[in-house]
Amino acid sequence: MTELRIGPFTVYPPVVLAPMAGITNAPFRTLCREFSGGKGLFVSEMITSRALVERDAKTMRLIRFDATEKPRSIQLYGVDPVTVGKAVRMIVDEDLADHIDLNFGCPVPKVTRKGGGSALPYKRRLLRRILHEAVRNAERGNAGPVPVTMKMRKGIDDDHLTYLDAGRIAAEEGIAAIALHGRTARQHYSGTADWDAIARLKEAVPEIPVLGNGDIWSAADAVRMMRQTGCDGVVVGRGCLGRPWLFKDLVNAFEGGTETARPGLREVAAVMRRHAELLGEWLGDEARGVIDFRKHIAWYTKGFSIGSRMRSRLAMASSLAELDECLAALDLD
Repeated sequence: MTELRIGPFTVYPPVVLAPMAGITNAPFRTLCREFSGGKGLFVSEMITSRALVERDAKTMRLIRFDATEKPRSIQLYGVDPVTVGKAVRMIVDEDLADHIDLNFGCPVPKVTRKGGGSALPYKRRLLRRILHEAVRNAERGNAGPVPVTMKMRKGIDDDHLTYLDAGRIAAEEGIAAIALHGRTARQHYSGTADWDAIARLKEAVPEIPVLGNGDIWSAADAVRMMRQTGCDGVVVGRGCLGRPWLFKDLVNAFEGGTETARPGLREVAAVMRRHAELLGEWLGDEARGVIDFRKHIAWYTKGFSIGSRMRSRLAMASSLAELDECLAALDLD
């Protein structure tokens, strides 16, 4: 099976959980890791560099890792090279993570309007400065350099494609690996991901690992992407929403198996309950955990005939007892 090297770490199988705001917090990462048997790499949700440097209370909670998470992976967002450098130095000096990913892929307008996320690589010199500061500060770790990777899109739109230039700049500045989502910022998540762009990027920077992202809904998709593009690994995002067991399928597929998980409603309900409980423990408040879990309900129940009324009841639960009552009322068999 193919191994992915990111700095000193071997990612086995070559599968990475994509950072997703409000989703890939410690509880969700725990679920995904449990299904994968601890195999793969699981990245935190996006952390703003300035908020980290200023030690914002919410941000400091977001960077907490479970003791079993190895390597600990943080994604940083920033548009100022100095601030990004300070954030990286803080992570290294205080041993907050073992791997840093830089966000140049976010397509959300409130981010791109400020020149950040997937719009930033259009400013080649700024991109280079940010990467240079990040890598320079990451090299100063007491236990050795902390690898820095980046995630990006093809560009702003089809008339402003930047991924090949950005990939070359990244390789020149010492970035350990690049992940490419095969869409532009303007596309958001519409249309079909351009896997050919992933192949072209791999050809352009053969000296560093390239990971593909976009339209991986099953383990078979992941295997097909790697065969079709020659990429070194895959990044899975929306495909695992409400389906953390996808990582079990991915491990199985890369180890040569063909079996896929097909959990029934009873099994899904048990995962839902555990997810909500983990959120409450992480937030230190059961009610806040269950309320935060509400966003996941539609994803978990997709494909099951439970009715709109029951979905509404689940989405109004504000305690584990209420959630248990709703889940018990489902036709689990």
